[in-house]
Amino acid sequence: MTLPVPPQDPRPAHPVRRALATWGALAALLWAILLTDLVLPAHLTQYGIVPRTLEGLVPGILAAPFLHADVAHLAANTVPLVVMGVICALRDRRGMWTALAMSLVVSGLGVWLISPAHSVTVGASGVVFGLLGYLLARGVFMRRIGDLLLAVLVFAVYGSL
Repeated sequence: MTLPVPPQDPRPAHPVRRALATWGALAALLWAILLTDLVLPAHLTQYGIVPRTLEGLVPGILAAPFLHADVAHLAANTVPLVVMGVICALRDRRGMWTALAMSLVVSGLGVWLISPAHSVTVGASGVVFGLLGYLLARGVFMRRIGDLLLAVLVFAVYGSL
């Protein structure tokens, strides 16, 4: 039996649409995790970063950006995360993924090293500021006036929050 193969669109997805879909899906995932955490009897936030413990290192660093303390915490992270993520994706998609991974690991290790003992840290703020740092560094090192102005604008808006 032969099944028809649906025609494939030869055009690649528009970069803006692809960036919005990527970061919109990530935001939806973050909200789904928070809503799940709110209805479960056990709190997922316990899997965040626990400073200077082996148990809080690897799973905590990987899980913390996806976990948030409450709705206000996630709401405060969602807009800057999506806006800066979309901007990074439009400037350099591969660089965005590298910046995302590096900011997750570096901010997670920093939190693990310097946060108070017997605490649990969750949230995507480290990733948000990592993406901001990427945009600023890209603006400076690429030496293109558009990238530099974009970085300064993003810094002015989100650096003041």
